[in-house]
Amino acid sequence: MTASDASAPAEGGWLFRALRRVIDVRPAEAQALAWSWLYVFALFLAYYVLRPIRDELGVAGGVRNLPWLFTGTLVAMLAVNPLFAYAVRRFPRERFIAIAYRFFMLNLLIFMALLGFSSPEAHVWIGRAFFIWISVFNLFVVSVFWSFVVDVFDGEQGKRLFGFLAAGATVGGIAGSSLTSGFVEHIGQNWLLLASIALLEVAVLASRQLSRISDAFQRPVAGDDPHRAVGGGIFAGMTHTFRSPYLLGIAFFMLFYSVTSTFLYFQQATIAEANFTSRAARTAFFADIDFWVNVLTLVFQLFLTGRLMGWLGVAITLCALPLFSVVGFAALAASPGVAVFVVVQVARRVSNFALARPTREVLFTSVPREDRYKAKNFIDTVVYRGGDQVGSWSYAGLGYLGLGLTGISVVAVPLSVIWLGLSFWLGRRQERVEAEAAGTPAPKSAGAPRPA
Repeated sequence: MTASDASAPAEGGWLFRALRRVIDVRPAEAQALAWSWLYVFALFLAYYVLRPIRDELGVAGGVRNLPWLFTGTLVAMLAVNPLFAYAVRRFPRERFIAIAYRFFMLNLLIFMALLGFSSPEAHVWIGRAFFIWISVFNLFVVSVFWSFVVDVFDGEQGKRLFGFLAAGATVGGIAGSSLTSGFVEHIGQNWLLLASIALLEVAVLASRQLSRISDAFQRPVAGDDPHRAVGGGIFAGMTHTFRSPYLLGIAFFMLFYSVTSTFLYFQQATIAEANFTSRAARTAFFADIDFWVNVLTLVFQLFLTGRLMGWLGVAITLCALPLFSVVGFAALAASPGVAVFVVVQVARRVSNFALARPTREVLFTSVPREDRYKAKNFIDTVVYRGGDQVGSWSYAGLGYLGLGLTGISVVAVPLSVIWLGLSFWLGRRQERVEAEAAGTPAPKSAGAPRPA
């Protein structure tokens, strides 16, 4: 990118001046960053309106049935992933983004009708289908956003700007959680679903504007025209992941995160079922947890994420989440109380959203364009939900063996230690690729990721 591009806003432009107060942004990046922020804000506002509804419907169907819901989610992911890969292969990025998001909007309209007119008996099964659908929806729409963003910004820009974009997601989460918590008892679930549909259309508009504006400064991506279809095979995301040690390492990073998160999710569901009897109270409880997690995350993202990534580098920053997991599960093993659990859950989620998520996206700036969409989507959806599957049935199996919160936490500690070592290796590999591209000395212990 060249900051002197003619299309860049003037140094004294109001948008640049406003963004510059918060982050280290260049004049040519301001408009693209602003549209990216609106894009992710709209997505997460829509999702966090829906998330507490999903969690309540999942608990209403019985905590003992949650492993089956996770199984259904994985099956749905496996079915949808080739369809998404076909859309990526067939259409330019702005087309397949609009197609994917409007497909989910149509689904929401169908659920509105079903939830509004179904009998109480059918409502349970519709709620289970909605739980699976939201789990698929969340991963796909968010993965598409980050695939698009890493296709627009490079690794150096990602370290400066991705924390700010993650803050947009957090602000959307705060607004969505507050909206659901404050209005679900007054207007009901269906009007909240309608609000999410409108927000998804805002995301489509923002993606089109970002695609247009990014042309002014975007670097060539492996010699490809970003407005052409990516091409390749519909199973390339899976095959490239298993052929590349670097992509496989990212997949295992996601697997460890998903398994440990599922352990905590089941414990949270059990606590909610035991302590809250009404559906509205459980929905508000889940929304309130989301709200406070997002408030704390926002402080880190606005003031610390970009600086920490710049000061510490990708490797050390990526290690934060598994390190919190080691300490957190050890604390739960030593003192398995409700208060300790809440602290661990909040700390993990904050470290994920504020540090691990933006840093993990930087890893994908070092891979070819096809892998940014296909392999990334495979990892973000199928691998992630595969981890849910492993975690949910492992949790059920450990419970069958008589292990409670303490025993499951003990099992999670060595998993988190392995995850910590993997995170450091991945970060060092990415740092070496970036250093070689810039012509600067690279860390000696890192190996360059091979193209998938």
